Amino acid sequence: MQIQPNRRQFLRTAGQGFLAAAAIGNGLCPTWADSKESAGGGLIYHTEVPPNAEPPIEELVKTWITPEKFFYVRSHAASPQIDADQFRLKIEGMVNHPGEISLKELMDKYPSKTVIASMTCAGNRRNEHSAVRAVDGVQWQSQAIGNASWTGIPLSEVLKAVGVQPDAKHVWFEGLDEIKKKGKTIGFGGSIPLSKAMDDTEAMPGALLTHKMNGLPLTPDHGYPLRTVVPGYIGARSVKWLGKIVVSNRTMPNHYVQDAYKLVEENTPTAWAEAGPLYRYPMNCGIARIASRSTDTQELMEVTGYALPPGNGRTLKRVEVSVNGGRSWQVAKFEREPDPYVWSLWKLEIPVRSIRGIVYARAVDSAGEAMPERVDWNMKGYMFNSWYRKAYNLRSL
Repeated sequence: MQIQPNRRQFLRTAGQGFLAAAAIGNGLCPTWADSKESAGGGLIYHTEVPPNAEPPIEELVKTWITPEKFFYVRSHAASPQIDADQFRLKIEGMVNHPGEISLKELMDKYPSKTVIASMTCAGNRRNEHSAVRAVDGVQWQSQAIGNASWTGIPLSEVLKAVGVQPDAKHVWFEGLDEIKKKGKTIGFGGSIPLSKAMDDTEAMPGALLTHKMNGLPLTPDHGYPLRTVVPGYIGARSVKWLGKIVVSNRTMPNHYVQDAYKLVEENTPTAWAEAGPLYRYPMNCGIARIASRSTDTQELMEVTGYALPPGNGRTLKRVEVSVNGGRSWQVAKFEREPDPYVWSLWKLEIPVRSIRGIVYARAVDSAGEAMPERVDWNMKGYMFNSWYRKAYNLRSL
């Protein structure tokens, strides 16, 4: 059928976690060493089935647009095999015209829009949580992030066509993957507030039904043939292998909305029940490379990295770098003017003051808010965005 038109203080004993965090920032985490690099693929796999992988950070920041080859992969099950010719997207729930639509019909009926937006896993930098107290899950370093060009149909256009009912408040996304969980087989799911789905600007849709990444059809690992992309929200809300959209007056009952992807500090039934789903990602940054070069007059240390603005629509104002533990900061230079929902690559040259030590970096947004020096530990290791630390030894460069 065709569709009609308190956190508790993390690192309170900072000295305990400092050396571990510095080692992680310097690429010395043992879980990283245990991972495998795919043959010619460019990614380092934490798990192969399901595929969970991130690129080496030096490769990640070579280009502003992340090639698919170096874009992180986060999956909870093997990528499903889907015949695009037989594929049908179902739309149900609190709509006036429920039904289903083929990929071709979807693309023929609605004009596609191409936008550039960054995506990041809620667990990015999880191994820095684990350095203080062990956290289950993929032990991401700081490369579960990427910036891509996405082509698809604004979700708002489809919802307007099917006629959303007045009491609707949420939009559910159901994936076609098959995840084994507690003796059952479920699909991955995510939901977003209806207000977010309809919050389009000229530059950026609230959400996009995406069929291309960097100008090419999605690969299986990235959700072929159709996925959602929700700018500003954690990657878990950009559901891959999208098979069904449900409009509802409540959040989705799927495990990955109700039980996972929550910020919980105490493992009690009350804490889990009271915590709401995670939506917007936090401002963050990473140091990719520290190198040295000599001029006629001095030795310089070049520091490069990325910075992600907060998912609330603010832009980045600056990235600051410190080589003295945060007592003073120097401002890095962006490669290009910052935009909302899009990362920035940055660089700074600093006169060498010591042969070895720790470099710190933090981002500041357009409202003047800065990344915190410390964040609180939580049960799932989500949303880690304290000052980034990276150890260096110029004699070894």
